[in-house]
Amino acid sequence: MPRISSAEMHGEITCCIYYKNEFFGAPPMDCKEMILSEDTYDIITDFSASEFLGDDNNCYERIGEDFLILYLGNLGIRNPKIDFFPYHNMPKLYGLMQLSPSGETPPGVAPFDPADLIASGITQVQRPPLSLTGQGVILCFIDTGIDYQNPVFLDENGNSRILAIWDQTVQTGAPPDGLKYGSEYRREDINLALRSEDPYSIVPSRDENGHGSILAGVAAGSVVRQGNPYIGAAPGADIVVVKLKECKQYLRSFYLVPEGVPAYQENDIMLGIKYAESFVRLFERPVVICLGLGTNQGDHAGNSSLSRYLSSLAVRRSRAAIVCGGNEGNASHHYHGRLSTQTSEESSRDVEIRVSEGCIGFWLELWGALPDAFNLNIRTPGGENIPELRLGLQQSVTFSFIYEKSRVTIDSALVEENSGEELILVRIQDPTPGIWTFRVSASGSLYNGNFHMWLPITEFLSTPVYFLNPDPDMTLTEPSMAPEVLSVSTYNAENNSFYAESGRGFGRTGQIRPDLSAPGVNISTIDGCRTGSSMAAAITAGAVAQFFQWSVIEGNNRLAESREIRSYFIRGAVRTQGLNYPNREWGYGRLNLEETFNALLRV
Repeated sequence: MPRISSAEMHGEITCCIYYKNEFFGAPPMDCKEMILSEDTYDIITDFSASEFLGDDNNCYERIGEDFLILYLGNLGIRNPKIDFFPYHNMPKLYGLMQLSPSGETPPGVAPFDPADLIASGITQVQRPPLSLTGQGVILCFIDTGIDYQNPVFLDENGNSRILAIWDQTVQTGAPPDGLKYGSEYRREDINLALRSEDPYSIVPSRDENGHGSILAGVAAGSVVRQGNPYIGAAPGADIVVVKLKECKQYLRSFYLVPEGVPAYQENDIMLGIKYAESFVRLFERPVVICLGLGTNQGDHAGNSSLSRYLSSLAVRRSRAAIVCGGNEGNASHHYHGRLSTQTSEESSRDVEIRVSEGCIGFWLELWGALPDAFNLNIRTPGGENIPELRLGLQQSVTFSFIYEKSRVTIDSALVEENSGEELILVRIQDPTPGIWTFRVSASGSLYNGNFHMWLPITEFLSTPVYFLNPDPDMTLTEPSMAPEVLSVSTYNAENNSFYAESGRGFGRTGQIRPDLSAPGVNISTIDGCRTGSSMAAAITAGAVAQFFQWSVIEGNNRLAESREIRSYFIRGAVRTQGLNYPNREWGYGRLNLEETFNALLRV
C-alpha cells in the first residue's frame, strides 16, 4: 500500500515550492540579484503584488497593464506560512522546437536551396514589381541568441542589420531601459565589435546552441556574396534578438527536465516580448515576433499567461506574432478520453502509460471540461495502488510505496484560475519502468464526460514515456492556441505531404488551430538543413515581414495587425481538393504569399 506523506491536503496546489528557513536573517538582495538568484522564486500574477511583497524587499517587473512578474525570497513574504503557489502563478517551461531526423545534411555543408521559399510564394514577391524584402520591418527572435558575425546578418556595406540584442545571460553590461537584468547591445555596439580584432570583448553575446541564429537566417538572412549564396524570406528586414537565460534549477527540478536540455521560463519569454514591442513605431515601424518554442503545459485552449499576453499585443496595430505548432503529433503524448454519461456512477476509463528504463521522472496534466469533475487512482507497474482520490477544491497529496522507490504527488484544482476548468497535475519521481495505469472516474453526475491528458514534450523526458492508446490530434504545443496569433503546422514542400511529427489541432475547447501549414522539413539554413516546426514559423514570420512592408511601410494598409494578416494569408492559402477546411493538420491550407496578393488582385 502507498504511504501518504505529511505534505498532504494543503489548501493550495503546492507544486513543491518551499521557502528555506535559512533565508530568514540573510542580508537583503538587490532586485537584479533576486531576479538571477537560484534562491528566489519567480511568480506570474495578474493582480496587485501588495499581498506578497514585504516593505523592504519588493522586486518585480511589470508587463503591460495586466501582468506582474514577482521575484520572491523569504524576506519578501509578509506571511511566512505562505509556502507554495498555485499552478497558474508558476512559470511554465518551454523547449526548442527543432528535430534532427535521419537523412538531414550535416551542419554547414548543404548548398542553399530556395525550394521552400518558392513553395511559400516568397521568392516570387521578392522580385519586381512588388520587390518585398521586409524593408522597414523589424523581425524579433526570442530564442538562443544570434551569431552576429555571420555575414547573412550584414548589409551590403558590411554593417550589421541587427538593431539590438538583449542578452539575458550576460550581466556585465547595462540592461535595456525599464528592465533590470541582462545586457543590451545596440547596432552601434555591434558594428564597433565587427571592426574589432576581438569582437566578443565589446559584444560578448554568443549563440552557443545555434537555434536562434538558424531561425533568424531562415526568416531574414541576407545575400552572401562570397562563398555559397544564401537568402532568407525577408532579407531587407532589421533584426532584434532576445537571448533567453536558462530556467532556474528549482523549476527544472520540479518539472523533472533533464540536465543539459535547453529550457526557458515563461516569464523570461514574456519580458522578451515586452522588449521586442518597445521597437514598434505605430504606422511606421511594424514588429514581427517569431517564437520557435513550445510546451505541453497549460490547458491547450489559449489561457496561459504567455498566450494571453501575446494575444493582447497581436490585436494592436503594427504588431504580429508567429508561433510554431511543435513536433508532438507523433510522440504519443496526448490522450483524449470520454466517460459514459449514461452510467455516471460506474463510469471510468483506464489510461495506460509506458515508462522506459532510466526515466528520472515525468509529470502528467489532466484537464476536465465544465461542468464535470473527475477522480483519479493510480496503479504502478509493480501492482501497488493509490486508491481513488476524491479531490477537493485545491489540495495536494504525496505518496511513497513499500516495494517501489517511486514518489507520486497529485495536485488538484477544481477551478484552475486561468482557464476556470478542472486540473489534476500528477508528478512522478523515479518511476518504476513498465506500464502505469491511471483510472479516471466521474465525481458525481457527468454531462459531457470529456477529459484530456498531456505528457511533457519529447525534449523534456530523459527516456521515452508515452500513452499506449494516444490521440494525435490536439497536439499543438502552447502558445499555439493564443486567440490572435498566427499559428502554423509543418509540411514537407518536396512532396506536399504533412509532416508526421507536426503538432495538429484543434484546441481543447474547439479553437480553429493551426491557421496555416508552412514548410519545415529539410529547410536550407545557414548551418545545413534543419527540420522542425520552428523552421515553419521562421518562414512564415519572414512572409509576414514582407506583407508588413507592402501594407504599412508602403502605405497600402497602415492599420494592419496580426488578425488582419492572418485573414489575408488564409485567403491566399493553397488548398488541396478533397480535404475539408479548416483542417486539423493543414489549418486553412499551405502558406503562399504570392497567392495572397493574387487574391487581393481579384478583389
